[in-house]
Amino acid sequence: MVSSTPEMISSELRREHLVPSRKKIKLPAWLEVAKPRLIPLLLATTLGGMALSEGWPLPSSRLACTLAGGALAAAAAGALNCLWEQDLDGRMQRTSSRALPSGRLSPIAVFTGAISCTLISAFLLVSGVNCLAAGLSLLGLCSYVLLYTAFLKPRTPKNIVIGGVAGAIPPLVGAAAATGHVGLSGWWLFSLVMVWTPAHFWALALMLKDDYKSVGIPMLPVVKGATVTAKAITRYGWGTVFMSLFGVWALPEGGLLYALLLVPFNARLVQMITRLGAAPESLDSAKGLFRWSILYMFGICLLLVISRLPISAEFDIQGVQLLSQMKNSWFIT
Repeated sequence: MVSSTPEMISSELRREHLVPSRKKIKLPAWLEVAKPRLIPLLLATTLGGMALSEGWPLPSSRLACTLAGGALAAAAAGALNCLWEQDLDGRMQRTSSRALPSGRLSPIAVFTGAISCTLISAFLLVSGVNCLAAGLSLLGLCSYVLLYTAFLKPRTPKNIVIGGVAGAIPPLVGAAAATGHVGLSGWWLFSLVMVWTPAHFWALALMLKDDYKSVGIPMLPVVKGATVTAKAITRYGWGTVFMSLFGVWALPEGGLLYALLLVPFNARLVQMITRLGAAPESLDSAKGLFRWSILYMFGICLLLVISRLPISAEFDIQGVQLLSQMKNSWFIT
């Protein structure tokens, strides 16, 4: 066992200041392994996938089954992730007090809970939604546990680039729940989440670089350093801005209002990635970008829902009429 040096203690105190600690927000053991902090954003992107579809709004029963089934599948994925990484968590100072490495839950209990959540999720989605939504939800679970956690994470610094597919599947689940199939609009939101994920995750990885390094996880900041990571974040950040613009065409209606409301979200994202690019070693900049990236994705999904309100369609009509009048005026002049 490696003893704690003053430098390690100082680094740990700094991370506790930057990243919300589970010691400050203590959850019951059975809820902790489900990783509930991740679930709301997954459900938000599920709603975004629904809002992009012609089937929006969904009947309340199908909406409830989709969200409940998705939440349970995400909880099962979180529990299986904790089960797979319990030894790794036990060797990291930040995670050593989690339910499994600390002995507050047994591996059998966690495995049983994960399987139960998976089965209930499948039942809700098959009986209350459709088989495609259920299959996609199961695919998301398997890709997170097997593709990302078990295969990619311990092997390559590009783990989140490919492994991000797990977090990008909920929009497809939402689209399938709304219409029974996945159209181009659903695939657009899937692509947006895929491009957004690396910048979001690498901002967190910059803050937790020492933790990952201590246990040999080859996250990009560990392998390439902060400067290279900041440049990669900048590329994916700008890619996110570019990809978000296609929502104007992905929406069945309300695209003009979406475009207008999107401007401050993208402006703030560009500001945050520029700030980090100018100071790659700044943990405060990484912290700010990480937090804003979460709000950004919530905001995009909220804009998609707002854009499907009747008032948004009326805004589009009036906006097109105004542009047409301006064009005619310029032509006459």
